[in-house]
Amino acid sequence: MASIFRFKQFEVDQSDCAMKINTDGVLLASLSEIEPVMLAQRLGNSQIEAVEVDALAALMADKNFRNSIFRERLTLHASSFQQLDTTGNYDLIVSNPPFYTDSLHNPDERRKLARHTDLDFFFELLDFASIRLSNRGKLILILPAALADTLVSISTERGLHCSTEVRISSFEGESVLRKIVTFERRPVESVAVREFVIYAAKGIYSEAYRTALAPYFLAF
Repeated sequence: MASIFRFKQFEVDQSDCAMKINTDGVLLASLSEIEPVMLAQRLGNSQIEAVEVDALAALMADKNFRNSIFRERLTLHASSFQQLDTTGNYDLIVSNPPFYTDSLHNPDERRKLARHTDLDFFFELLDFASIRLSNRGKLILILPAALADTLVSISTERGLHCSTEVRISSFEGESVLRKIVTFERRPVESVAVREFVIYAAKGIYSEAYRTALAPYFLAF
């Protein structure tokens, strides 16, 4: 049975995907601070390359791409980013990466692949971005707060600098659960920090959340 998530301008069939569309993914797409994506809708003239290491998920992503109104601008690579055969530079690299490090691994191998990783993965991702970003390019990630802080602390060693940070909490006054961090080649004087709260009360989305997702979610 198909598992389809419908947005206002497109839909995603998740039937063979180990990990489904979640809050992290939609917030990453809607809150990422970019000048002129999700992301294909926001960047109307962009050419987008997607990387998917899970074979079944890659097949489903390819189907979704072919059925999308953005199909002419979407390219899928069924590989890891470490295996990506490319020599070009990117203006934007964005990822909702697997981030459960040093924790009990999921017995389902595909969900384990999608959700768990080691810190070496993030070192490799920073190294990839330091090589493949254009001079004014950006790397944008959504991560647990502590892991985001770790990457910020080591990013300068790889020629990248944190320029913005969106701190996401479930409720006003609660601890930060996720951070959307943006890295750039250019040194920055200070990190621009933004607070974002998902819920105004239990079961009630905040106005900020509704505004951010209004261009995409049918419910808003």
